Amino acid sequence: MADPAPPTGPRRTATPAAEDRLMRTLYREHAGPLYGMVLHLVGGDRQRAEDVVQETLVRAWRHLDRLDPGSGSLRPWLATVARRIVIDGRRSARARPREVPESALDRRPDAAAAEDELDRALRLMTLTDALGSLSAAHRAAITETYLRGRTATEAAAVLGVPPGTVRSRLHYALRALRLALEERGATP
Repeated sequence: MADPAPPTGPRRTATPAAEDRLMRTLYREHAGPLYGMVLHLVGGDRQRAEDVVQETLVRAWRHLDRLDPGSGSLRPWLATVARRIVIDGRRSARARPREVPESALDRRPDAAAAEDELDRALRLMTLTDALGSLSAAHRAAITETYLRGRTATEAAAVLGVPPGTVRSRLHYALRALRLALEERGATP
């Protein structure tokens, strides 16, 4: 989602010192209230809130030549930009599989590791066989998103189809994959 157009005034080419003063003023007047609003939006995650406020102010800096502090408060624009950054972050987090922390990985003796490798190889063969039973379009959707780690939008660009089509194909592909795995005696 693109940032909203910043409140504009006449185009001007400010000196670096004037830009610096404007950014310091923006930070002094808006960073605190913006942080409070964003902290609420991110469920109390202070680090994430700081990152969002910083990104919001970076975007304001990028549009500095179009900002006009004399045209009223810039806070509504800054709040909208921050809100969209939070929303985009949530969307991208939902598009990726959850990561497993390294501490959850178990170190096992060699015999158990070899047995795990055999089980892993058998599961991989079963999964490969089940994936082979899917249509080419469904297999491509799963490959681009789950195996290559792309979002639905990124996969759509690679596959040359709309993002909604990728999401739909993923839905039906996962259903078909589940059935194919059940037929092979593997339960997901």
